Amino acid sequence: MLPKQTRDVAFSFVVASMRYVGLRLVRKAPFLFRMRFKQDFLRRLPPGAKLLDVGCGNDSPGLIKRLRPDVHYTGIDVGDYNQPSSAIDLADEYLICDPREFAERISTLGPFDAIISAHNLEHCNEPYEVVCSMISVLKRGGALYLSFPCEDSVSFPSRVGTLNFYDDPTHQHVISFDRIIGYLGDGGCSIQFASRRYRPLLLFLLGFFSEPKSISSNRVIDGTWAYWGFESLIWAKRVAPGKFDR
Repeated sequence: MLPKQTRDVAFSFVVASMRYVGLRLVRKAPFLFRMRFKQDFLRRLPPGAKLLDVGCGNDSPGLIKRLRPDVHYTGIDVGDYNQPSSAIDLADEYLICDPREFAERISTLGPFDAIISAHNLEHCNEPYEVVCSMISVLKRGGALYLSFPCEDSVSFPSRVGTLNFYDDPTHQHVISFDRIIGYLGDGGCSIQFASRRYRPLLLFLLGFFSEPKSISSNRVIDGTWAYWGFESLIWAKRVAPGKFDR
């Protein structure tokens, strides 16, 4: 086996080479490499959009307002999870509520031009009620972004950083992709993009080449989630009245 220092140098070279090649490929054929992550969703919002961030811990207000300072940002959560005070100060509205009242509290807000729920549903007491509440406060023509661990992740290997669903002890519910799609349809939403196990090509390839390092370190690193398809990801648009309207 190669010495650790040699392996690390080789890994860094592979990552740098893939980033270089990837940038060239993206410029040549952007339609093949379009990303669908939260930041890509945010970039497509209209100027001054009213945005609701459902489950807004981990400096989410700061990250969003630095990327899109023009949006009117409302964040709601059940606690201040890894939240610096500077991020809270950037929010236009920042709400903390009892987890037992989370879905109900969301239904009293809005309406919004866009709603984000990134890796929040799996932590909720009542995840499907939260989805219905989000749909109910989304404007006609509004956009919705959802991401959560895929159902298959219950059988993935365990690694630091969460690759198996149960690696995170705060995960409460395995979210049914089909059930979410059904609720969106009932709520008058059209699916713009949906992936049961999201594997964008460039990140998948990065994960493929870095998998030995991820295994040896027992950690999730760049590309690991894409290689395994850890995330379910959905973009939807509200196009009609639905059964959850207030």
